[in-house]
Amino acid sequence: MTTILVTGGTGTLGRLVTERLRTDGHEVRVLSRHSRPYAVDLREGGAGLDTALAGADTVVHCATTQRGGDERSAANLVAAAKRAGVAHLVYISIVGVDRVPLGYYRSKLAVEKLVEESGLGWTVLRATQFHDLVVRVLRALARMPVLVLPAHASDQPVEVAEVADRLAGLAVGAPAGRVPDMGGPEVRTFASLARSYLDATGRRRAVVNVPLAGKTYRAFRAGGHLAPEHAVGKGTFEEYLAVRFGGGEGGRRG
Repeated sequence: MTTILVTGGTGTLGRLVTERLRTDGHEVRVLSRHSRPYAVDLREGGAGLDTALAGADTVVHCATTQRGGDERSAANLVAAAKRAGVAHLVYISIVGVDRVPLGYYRSKLAVEKLVEESGLGWTVLRATQFHDLVVRVLRALARMPVLVLPAHASDQPVEVAEVADRLAGLAVGAPAGRVPDMGGPEVRTFASLARSYLDATGRRRAVVNVPLAGKTYRAFRAGGHLAPEHAVGKGTFEEYLAVRFGGGEGGRRG
């Protein structure tokens, strides 16, 4: 039996990774800011982090925030993992962090470099956006009478449970370095994703595509965040919507 620490283990992805590993019989410790007994703020590190890592064989690093601090958190985690003699550090990143000049993506790329240069055995998996993220974005945009989208841009959403399965498998294997990217089954225009969301939630909105400017938009428009050659995901966006919004916007959640 392997002892595995999952950072961000109460989050959308980390919770599922934890469930998969425990189902397979592994001892899993969940680290997050508010989850005892390993309630640790990775940005601060400290004795609590050392306690959480004591005796751990593997770390799956899912914790992240778009409010800043990921690099500091990773540096603290790497240092503590080295002190604890951790053999394998697994990190989940995002497809396109080296091609899309978005601040959050640059931070993820910097963390990848910290992991690669840590001196630990390491594995990095990049995935495309989760279905849940696409829905959150579309829900926010649909608050207006007209749903305005960036023109000539697409996405390739992937089922988070499938990414969790892949991460869990990597965690119990040997360090593999940068593994092949993981993308959803379809590359879709934002407009088609929006119409599917509106249909599933029973909303009526006009969908308008508006050209934008800037390096980040150009990178997204060029597909820098896509992995069509690694469309290994199975669950489609419509299947996700059917489970989540079976009764409309206020319907059941799977």
